[in-house]
Amino acid sequence: MEVTVVKVVDPAKSKDEFMTPDDGNRWLGIQFQLVNKGDKAYQDSPTNGMQVADADGQMFQTAFGEITAGPALSSDVRLAPGAKALGWVTFDVPKDVKVSQVQVALNSGMADHTGQWKLQ
Repeated sequence: MEVTVVKVVDPAKSKDEFMTPDDGNRWLGIQFQLVNKGDKAYQDSPTNGMQVADADGQMFQTAFGEITAGPALSSDVRLAPGAKALGWVTFDVPKDVKVSQVQVALNSGMADHTGQWKLQ
């Protein structure tokens, strides 16, 4: 699998008035693209293995909620060889925290390898 961070929106706005960040927090949106570069079908819930962190190493998990930036990444990604998935993942982080990186471990967080990107 090839995973790419496409875009970042900080802060991200909720698509509706019912789903909002926790009190004292904001939403951060990251758009990911997943491409199955293998020769077998791939199925996963990739958001289970995604988290963001600040410079001190504090980790923050994904949030349930859709943002105005675009369609959410499916919670059940199924890709044939060569197929792609594109979508936004929402993270709930404290308003005063500067997020510096995002980490992705596929296979619902159980993969042997973790992808890591610096955010600016």
